[in-house]
Amino acid sequence: MTQPTDIQGEHLPTALSLAASGVPVLPLRAGKVPFGNCPTCTGNACGGRPNMKTPGPCQCPGVCHAWAAATTDPHILTSPAWATAWRRAAAVAYHPGGAGVTVVDLDNPAAVDWAHATLPGTLTVATTRGEHWIYQGAMRSVNAVRAGVDIKSTMSYARWLGSGIGNMAALPDAVRALAVKEPSTPRRAPEALTVPLRGGQGECPHRTATYLDRGIAMAEQRITEASSAVHATVYRTFLAVLSTHGRCGCLTETHMERLFTAAQAKGETPRHCTDAWTNALTTLGL
Repeated sequence: MTQPTDIQGEHLPTALSLAASGVPVLPLRAGKVPFGNCPTCTGNACGGRPNMKTPGPCQCPGVCHAWAAATTDPHILTSPAWATAWRRAAAVAYHPGGAGVTVVDLDNPAAVDWAHATLPGTLTVATTRGEHWIYQGAMRSVNAVRAGVDIKSTMSYARWLGSGIGNMAALPDAVRALAVKEPSTPRRAPEALTVPLRGGQGECPHRTATYLDRGIAMAEQRITEASSAVHATVYRTFLAVLSTHGRCGCLTETHMERLFTAAQAKGETPRHCTDAWTNALTTLGL
């Protein structure tokens, strides 16, 4: 006798396997988007789920509120309320922040090249147009931190595209720095270019001057290629450089002047360069 087709769809076994390993999951419908809210939850009339940014009382048994519905509970995943969604599901998604990880979503080859040149290697998963770089540690999710790059962690979801290759590294400061917005009111506003490096005195963990020079050159290029939001690009670039080299004492005034020169060539004033550098130092506690 022919066995009946699994009434809950082809993606449920994958979801249950992920949930068993501690990864909160949910189904995605066609278009790689979550299922819409039920009538009771439409417009957040229910108040939202307790784990949302604004905690609410919603205990809806359905797949409502997108990423906030992600769960590791097999009873919920196999419940009648989720059955229709699984039958219609086009993919499995997971909540990275709930699993304690951060996904750097690289959406095109240029973004992948940038990551290879800028970020420490980690677990990598191929996507349709680029790659997901997955780091251990959660942070705030931010889209479009640079061209073709999104950060998905807390209050976000990512498609499950396989186990990937490589070993997962700890979430680096360089990724955290991408999500930092430039302060609207600088904490300090010195007029002159002279600003302390405030670096440490330890040995540079990268050990080679070539690595540092390459990093400074890439930072200059990042500023030079900024087509918009130059203020924010300069600040984030300074923050990324200092997060990598600000504690080991290898940065010199020459390196700083190179970055300031690139920024001023894009129309930044000396005062703004000094403010951005000082704010980056303060943010990192240097």
